Amino acid sequence: MRIRVWDVLVRALHWTLAAAVATAWISGHWPPSHFDDWHHTAGYVAGAAVALRLAWGFVGSPYARLSQFVRGPRAVLAYARAMRAGREPRHIGHNPLGGWMVLALWSTVAALSLSGWLYTTDWLWGYEWLSDLHAWLAWGVATLVVGHLAGVVVTSWRHRENLVAAMFSGCKRAADGDDIR
Repeated sequence: MRIRVWDVLVRALHWTLAAAVATAWISGHWPPSHFDDWHHTAGYVAGAAVALRLAWGFVGSPYARLSQFVRGPRAVLAYARAMRAGREPRHIGHNPLGGWMVLALWSTVAALSLSGWLYTTDWLWGYEWLSDLHAWLAWGVATLVVGHLAGVVVTSWRHRENLVAAMFSGCKRAADGDDIR
């Protein structure tokens, strides 16, 4: 049996954010002036996607809600210990580590988008510290994306399910004994 986990808005915002981050990264590493418009637009789209997804985390469908997948430090550490021992429970929504990864990605992308916008203003244009901050945040997002993808691969393998396909379809298998939180 399959269960609907991620609604269409969650999936659309996920893939929009992924595309915007990839576009911003690629356009930000080409010769500086050639792709500035692409880079700026992608940054604004990424910031908007994070803002919309955060809002949807308060009013959206059950598995979209922050209260469903953001857990406290004790739960996250317990999950990490269980994972290290090879006996972590399967979660229908995000697991506790995945929930914290979501927050880390969203907050870093939001800060990146904000720093990029601030750098275009008359007030802060040309400040080296802001340019450096923006670059550090971009590398932070890249690092978090690698961690996110690794988590998807490991979790897909350990629980024998294709999480990428689930993020396209919105459905995951439901099995007896699963933690459906």
